[in-house]
Amino acid sequence: MDEIEGMIFQAEAGAAGQGARQRAMTPELTEEDIAFDRSLRPKRFDDYLGQSKVKESLKVMIEAALSRGDVVDHILFSGPPGLGKTTLASVVASELDANIRTTSGPAIERTGDLAAILTNLEEGDVLFIDEIHRLNRMVEEILYPALEDFSLDIMVGKGPAARSIRLDIPRFTMIGATTRTGLLTGPLRDRFGIVYRLEYYTPDELADIVERSATILDIGIDREGALEIARRSRGTPRLANRMLKRVRDWAQVRSDGHITEDVAAQALSFFEVDDLGLDAMDNRILHTLCVQFSGAPVGLTTLASALSEETDTLEDVYEPYLMQQGLLIRTPKGRVATARAFEHLGMMPPAS
Repeated sequence: MDEIEGMIFQAEAGAAGQGARQRAMTPELTEEDIAFDRSLRPKRFDDYLGQSKVKESLKVMIEAALSRGDVVDHILFSGPPGLGKTTLASVVASELDANIRTTSGPAIERTGDLAAILTNLEEGDVLFIDEIHRLNRMVEEILYPALEDFSLDIMVGKGPAARSIRLDIPRFTMIGATTRTGLLTGPLRDRFGIVYRLEYYTPDELADIVERSATILDIGIDREGALEIARRSRGTPRLANRMLKRVRDWAQVRSDGHITEDVAAQALSFFEVDDLGLDAMDNRILHTLCVQFSGAPVGLTTLASALSEETDTLEDVYEPYLMQQGLLIRTPKGRVATARAFEHLGMMPPAS
């Protein structure tokens, strides 16, 4: 038993040492998540939990398009990572009974890459481009006529003999996903028929997802155990499923394998995920602001130096959730811990 527990501890310590992107509470998709997520990914709207308004709107669009014998208008999904944009794109393709071709903005480096993808599509196919805001601008220009007129402009030859040839391509539906809507160019954003923003999930919705995943993975869990995992998952299904996997391992080693509220709480505390969903680094940031700097404003560079962390990592990975929870604010003078942060650490806020 001690040997197994030691292996779990070593695995967790190794993961923690690989940087912010590999930490337990990052919503970014890791290599470990890919196969795991695919096994749990719903295929139909009936199995897709949460995002009710988005689902209902998509159902209307799909039903109308199918009744007309037409393709669905181009769709853009935006929102933080881990909320199900890729999964929802797959569900749309399944509901349309269409093939889906998946790629990402950074993967399409040249205009020829995009031309090859578009000319290999079949009538009614779905083209899903993840992180579409990272498309090369030259590639983006080629995409405009494909989205509007279902045609492709290709330059043949060079110099004075060069000429443009327009090729018709099959009618298709493009689904784009982005975590940074503001980085999309206006012309590209305007070519999407409808834009959906996916919102964070409620604990009850996440608990439903955890219970569904537990059923698929044959994990014993009760409703309170699912809710305990859900409350610490930052409103993100990807994190909820990742936490379920960790709790399952802990329950097998230190309990009878069945996940109750108490087992889930003990397991997540063991993995240093507290009741607000904060991990060790999140709490270290708050401790540095509240104790080392006594609640005074701290510049980003100073805070990064104190934590031995990169400024970009602090700004993009850690601070957003701390700000959403009302634990940290950005001011012209620097980062400031709020009264709630002091209370979370069991300290009295400084007198104003």
